[in-house]
Amino acid sequence: MVDMGDGIEAVLGRNRDFSTAGGHEGQVVFPKLRLFVVTCIDPRTDPAHFLGLDLSDALVLRNAGGRVTPEVIEDIAFISQLAEGAIPEGPLFEVAVIHHDQCGTGALVDDDFRHRYAERIDADEEALRDRAVLDPAATVRHDVELLRAAPQVPDRVRVSGHAYDVVTGLVETVVPAATA
Repeated sequence: MVDMGDGIEAVLGRNRDFSTAGGHEGQVVFPKLRLFVVTCIDPRTDPAHFLGLDLSDALVLRNAGGRVTPEVIEDIAFISQLAEGAIPEGPLFEVAVIHHDQCGTGALVDDDFRHRYAERIDADEEALRDRAVLDPAATVRHDVELLRAAPQVPDRVRVSGHAYDVVTGLVETVVPAATA
């Protein structure tokens, strides 16, 4: 059995190695690739690994299912406003929404689970059902359309949608990049 305290101690040791090696030096606040990734919190779906991202390559926002929520739209609007100050014209960045198969949010279609979870977080049960990712291609299409239609996201932001296969490790483009 794993001691729950072992996890943080292990990574703090790795952090000391990272700091000593200077891995943090010279990094920039605005992503080098002009990329903002929205994906799931599932530990199998870390975009640093499956997209080969290095520090400062991209902004990454992770939530259950990688779903576009009002909070995600607000974060994209915030970064857009910051970027507009640094990039006076042309595209600002691309938002890549990435959903995956075998997503744990599938539990939200189970009536009992959804009911108990809705009570826990004081949420509407039917709205929670809609957050389930059962078909990543379908849900990513939906979320890309939400972002493209959001008035808070400027036209200078490109939005694309992708599906990640946790078995093969491949990402397939479902919705090619276009402006919001």
